[in-house]
Amino acid sequence: MALTLYLHPLASFCHKVMIALYETGTPFEAKIVDLMDPREHARYLEVWPAGKIPVLHDGARDRTVPETSIIIEYLDRLYPGGEPLIPQEEEQALEARLWDRFFDLYVQVPMQKIVTDTLRAAGENDSRGVADARAVLKTAYDMAERQLAGKTFAIGERFSIADCAAAPALFYAGIVEPFGAGHVNLSAYFERLVERPSFARVLAEARPYFDMFPYREAIPPRFL
Repeated sequence: MALTLYLHPLASFCHKVMIALYETGTPFEAKIVDLMDPREHARYLEVWPAGKIPVLHDGARDRTVPETSIIIEYLDRLYPGGEPLIPQEEEQALEARLWDRFFDLYVQVPMQKIVTDTLRAAGENDSRGVADARAVLKTAYDMAERQLAGKTFAIGERFSIADCAAAPALFYAGIVEPFGAGHVNLSAYFERLVERPSFARVLAEARPYFDMFPYREAIPPRFL
């Protein structure tokens, strides 16, 4: 098989790329990486010295591709599905890339700040940083609420790279900082993402690992 995706089934950024692969029906080999295992981590650094997941390796071209948005663009160009995840129209492509970055930077990143703070040793917690992260999430929810008015997906009626980013970001963010009562568009959008077969498959594959998630008790029962 040409494509190998180095991942962990619980990791939200890995979910983003997995959704893209399932959307396009592109065959790939999943190689789970345990970054908590020192030996495995050391071996993985030979694949990608930055040590982050996911990373895609294309054996047919002997090319290693890091960073989720770049991976999806790479797949869109060289392993396309029926519908491109980055629209061909210039304005729509720019919009898709914008909201892809939005969900990565203003939802995924602050969510991860909140989660990883629970893993710090006693006395090393960053309460100010967590409070700031929660504030960023609330602002992002308000912005997404306005963006999603009258839309089925992040940029309109078509599923795109922005939705690949949004689905896992909102899944975990909604657990650590639930959507407010005023976020009706955002909540409805999230339900449409949950019903998407590609994301449903990702969540099913993540389910056996949910016990590792620090906020496991807050995961809605329907996902367990």
